[in-house]
Amino acid sequence: MPANTIETNQMMTQFAEQKTLWLFGYGSLIYKADFPYLQRQPARIMNWSRRFWQGSHDHRGTPEKPGRVVTLIEDPGRVCEGMAYLITPEEFLHLDHREKNGYLRLATEILFRDDSCVNGVMYIASAENSAYLGPASEQEIAVHIANSEGPSGKNADYLLQLADALRELDEKDDHVFAIEQYLQTIQSEKN
Repeated sequence: MPANTIETNQMMTQFAEQKTLWLFGYGSLIYKADFPYLQRQPARIMNWSRRFWQGSHDHRGTPEKPGRVVTLIEDPGRVCEGMAYLITPEEFLHLDHREKNGYLRLATEILFRDDSCVNGVMYIASAENSAYLGPASEQEIAVHIANSEGPSGKNADYLLQLADALRELDEKDDHVFAIEQYLQTIQSEKN
């Protein structure tokens, strides 16, 4: 699958007839909602874990030197905390462009803190897309992130903002926080 997924996502019509729907964000969508929304609230999805395994050729890196951003991996029994946004389907025009580097829309059940749940959508980058970087140790990922930058800024800023946003949600994400710790060590050694 090519890295640019805009056309593929725009062919998906599963939610086209709905006036509103919930979007689940687990990465930069937690802290950077650059689109109009009707409601926003903390939420979770089941059986997924966040991983810095996706390449970013267009935001936090370049085609020659991609950065690393998060995607989700199936992980039975795990809970992934994030932020849900009630949007109109018109927002997919912007979101498909924002998430074009390998991410596809996927239907998911979203659970809220009051234990209610809704069917919604999230963007996920699987191993089948050409921008996928795959697993690496948290230390290797931190080194990669420390040395990456793209049109949207330093890859390190993405990681640090995500870690802060997860703390605000009272989410403990061992993978993200371990990479953050390695990155902080790298940054302190540079100074």
